[in-house]
Amino acid sequence: MTEHRRILLDGAVVDVVRDGDRLRAADGREVLADDAVHLPPVVPSKIIAVHLNHRSRVTEFGTKLPAAPTYFHKPTSSLNAHHGAVVRPEGCKWLNYEGEIAIVIGRVTRNVSPKEAADHIAGYTIANDFGLHDFRDTDAGSMLRVKGSDTLCPLGPGLVEDWDFRGKAIRTLVNGEVRQEGSTDEMEWDMHYLVADIARTITLFPGDVLLSGTPAGSRPVRPGDVVSVEVDGLGTLTNDIVAGPVPIRTDVGAQPTESEEVLSTALGGDWEFRGVRPPRRS
Repeated sequence: MTEHRRILLDGAVVDVVRDGDRLRAADGREVLADDAVHLPPVVPSKIIAVHLNHRSRVTEFGTKLPAAPTYFHKPTSSLNAHHGAVVRPEGCKWLNYEGEIAIVIGRVTRNVSPKEAADHIAGYTIANDFGLHDFRDTDAGSMLRVKGSDTLCPLGPGLVEDWDFRGKAIRTLVNGEVRQEGSTDEMEWDMHYLVADIARTITLFPGDVLLSGTPAGSRPVRPGDVVSVEVDGLGTLTNDIVAGPVPIRTDVGAQPTESEEVLSTALGGDWEFRGVRPPRRS
């Protein structure tokens, strides 16, 4: 497998290849991977995410999978990178991690079968599909602010080619403690299916990203927490949670809420029906 990364090297954006613990540019310059300033490994024209796919997540919510996948869109302005800061805006409490695997498109893709989709995938990377659930009541199902606010789409550290997604473990850790643990084998729809499904009506371009869903265990984090997502063969994506320096404006738009739907989603299901008292967040 070959792993490509994008970093800042001597003030310029440079594509590098990982060689053990070092990153090597085409001109021969090298830097230790741990010392590099990482950028998202790809520059997509769009980021599309599936709502529910892992069976453990479906069980956690006490619901059923739809007959076919449903999706939402994260704007490219939400992109973030390995070791990038994820901002929880002042006035918001319910920022959740969601460790995922991201599919990266390698060629123009339209109207392909699941079998053909494999030839249209450049590789895979790790994603953390952060959600700001304080706005869940006000986005009318689009999840635009919930999932699309700035910094809420870390990708990385690199794009790995020739990676077989079958039978791979995915784990999310908060401050070193495992909070999510699942496998690609519990996905209802695999990577090839998702690409073929979207490409029926939406043309995918090289660099476009599809997020493939998260296992059970998504919970809120707060400023000061360190969140890492580990995937077998793809490495580890790590991000720090920081507090936003200014509050959400109150002179425009709907304000953050703390309804039963917000709390139920943030805390992993219908807590109010299980007699669970929601924790205080700060």
